Amino acid sequence: MAQGALDGLRLIEMGQLIAGPFCGQLMGDHGAEVIKVEPPKVGDAMRNWGQGIPLWFSVVGRNKKSITLNLREKEGQAIVKQLAAKADFLLENFRPGTLERWNLGWDELSAVNQALIMIRVSGYGQTGPYSSRAGYGGIGEAMGGMRYIAGEPDRPPSRAGLSIGDSLAATYACLGALMALNHRHNTGKGQVVDSAIYESVLAMMESTIPEFTVANHIRERTGSILPKVAPSNVYPTKDGSVLVAGNQDSVWKRMATMMGMPELGDDPRYNSHMGRGERQGELDDLISEWTKKHTSREVLDLCEEHGVPAGNMYRAPEMLEDPHFAAREAIIEVPHPRHENFKMQNVAPKLSETPGHVDHVGPELGQHNEEVYGELLGMDTRTMSDLEERGII
Repeated sequence: MAQGALDGLRLIEMGQLIAGPFCGQLMGDHGAEVIKVEPPKVGDAMRNWGQGIPLWFSVVGRNKKSITLNLREKEGQAIVKQLAAKADFLLENFRPGTLERWNLGWDELSAVNQALIMIRVSGYGQTGPYSSRAGYGGIGEAMGGMRYIAGEPDRPPSRAGLSIGDSLAATYACLGALMALNHRHNTGKGQVVDSAIYESVLAMMESTIPEFTVANHIRERTGSILPKVAPSNVYPTKDGSVLVAGNQDSVWKRMATMMGMPELGDDPRYNSHMGRGERQGELDDLISEWTKKHTSREVLDLCEEHGVPAGNMYRAPEMLEDPHFAAREAIIEVPHPRHENFKMQNVAPKLSETPGHVDHVGPELGQHNEEVYGELLGMDTRTMSDLEERGII
């Protein structure tokens, strides 16, 4: 595998579904050795997820090693401690209290490795009255405030079509783990990273809280616009639609010139952020009348010529055809044992010296049992065979 910024670090992933494993994916993308622990015979439920055919695990499981281990058995729990003793991070997203019931809480694991960083992802966090509740990403999106403002104003709250809450919690977990790593560099000691889904969503909610406490304002659903930020919307064209954002004063002047109405750039009704915001609907109607006279390509070309931010609504086919995506290798093809033409998103962000790399798709269940148990933990073949026969590994 190509060099990554996290080369030399080992993470034990006891996560499942998305909120934990996406954190492991991010760290594996940048070079960490990620050993994924899965239940014998069944594995992570993500192996069966995806639209059309189950391909999601091939992405979220990329760059990881898979071992099978029964965490509900004492012998399995003892093996976790052996792994934790040789790891930099241990990642889990069980319901809070589960690991403690298995004698695998922070007190037990830090006792075998004081430098261990324990990454815990959950719906509501490790403390508080809701901590023991089951919490999926959608619930965190609702309680964190995102769902209420998503969608059209005349319809019930919507969703983004992706598991944003889970992915945000995993991203904050990764961020927290790297903060804890720097702390360990300074002190030699690990700590617990507690990433809650609802708090990760809440962290993205801009100024919605002070808007209520100071001004008694509650944001509502507004569809494709942000209120008082204009012009910025999806506008119809001869053959579809484009998103154009001319909401900065200097950009608006260029946009007015682009549309053949340069006088509007200095018009006191529109030459300020506040003025355009007050006349948002009026501006959108005016711009729509102009865009409808052009094809999407014509609008985009004119926007590029005049320095006005604009873009198409992309799906997978458009991404694969876009020369910018290709130039930056934003989408890559990775060999797959069962599927041809397996393409997926590349590593992000891009680092100039240690860019990270996708070495392989998600592994087969238990593919690395012999390597991890035999080479890392020093088990002999007879011991491994016995543990397998008894359903421990």
